Amino acid sequence: MQTLRSLPPLARGCLTMLAALALICWMGPLFSAYSPHSPDWNSLSVAPGSNGHWFGTDAIGRDIFARTLAGGRLSLTIGLLASVVALVIGLGYGAIAGLAGGRVERAMLRVLDVFSALPFLLVVILLLTLFERSLGLLLAAIGGYVWIDLARVMRAESARLREAPFVLAAHAAGATFQQRLRWHVLPNLMPLAFVYLGLILPQAILVESFLGFLGLSVDEPSASWGTLLAEGVQELDSAPWTLLFPALLLVVTLAAFQFLGDGLRDWMDLRGEAGRGERAESAAA
Repeated sequence: MQTLRSLPPLARGCLTMLAALALICWMGPLFSAYSPHSPDWNSLSVAPGSNGHWFGTDAIGRDIFARTLAGGRLSLTIGLLASVVALVIGLGYGAIAGLAGGRVERAMLRVLDVFSALPFLLVVILLLTLFERSLGLLLAAIGGYVWIDLARVMRAESARLREAPFVLAAHAAGATFQQRLRWHVLPNLMPLAFVYLGLILPQAILVESFLGFLGLSVDEPSASWGTLLAEGVQELDSAPWTLLFPALLLVVTLAAFQFLGDGLRDWMDLRGEAGRGERAESAAA
């Protein structure tokens, strides 16, 4: 609790809003009077607030409020799981490269350079087009797209830890590479990795929404924010609210995650500077 209180006010506000949004997306469709997939044939393309439909309905009478919450639940879940995939890959790859050093580190960095040069999003689209779409393939594709920047950050921090006194002492005491990686490097990388999780999560949600907009994410009757945006564009002239509400929630969610990630990063920098100052004062004393 004390840790949460020390966060910047903007980061605390964004964290609270995201928690509330996630709870509403998960629980809202359960208490809605309308199913997100069942049409109301008596309310075709009705405006928001008509016939008990808070966000209106689409061309076949499906409730936009229920569909937006259900789409948010799916987009947030896919984004979170894909970010965890990216976190595992990026953290492990970066930690190994930074701790190894020398030719191994340089070779692994060249691999990252090659991946960065590839039009990775086009590769993801190609994979989802050629192979049968599934949740596992979607998570692997999105996670494989957003892990590269995280791996670079983890590599730089791992290289710094490689020269830290406690890691050098462990090496001198005969600790193996795996032991130093497991007991000394990874535990010290985890806080920074979770901070960057707040930065790659909105990227994963945005990629999923883009794929959904292209029709490469989930299939009917399921819906994500991306598929809802694609449907809203088709009905923009007759029912603009079908595009407005999913787009609004997507923008608010991405902005909140961005502000939260920036706040967490600044908070980590301040804690790091405070810790270094305390160590310097102790050494001077």
